[in-house]
Amino acid sequence: MIETATTFFEPIEKETIHSLHFPQVDVLEDKQLKRSRIAGLSRALALGNLEHIKTKIYFEDDLSKRVVETTIWGITDDKVILKQGTIIPINRIYYSQ
Repeated sequence: MIETATTFFEPIEKETIHSLHFPQVDVLEDKQLKRSRIAGLSRALALGNLEHIKTKIYFEDDLSKRVVETTIWGITDDKVILKQGTIIPINRIYYSQ
């Protein structure tokens, strides 16, 4: 498990993300944190496409908090797209680094 501050995130392989269920509710309430989330994801997208650098995405499904280390291939208004068409809803992401 990876610990950030006082929260534990369970590592997961990107190949198993497609089997997860994501609730509709946003994990973040604060508007500034939501803006920071989008900025971090955009930076990770640029680094992934230009430098092939992987990023850690901290997110939550309906069962637990998880972290995946991967390259972001694309971002839409409401989704992050990973390799092989794997999708994580942006509203379920805490942040990326």
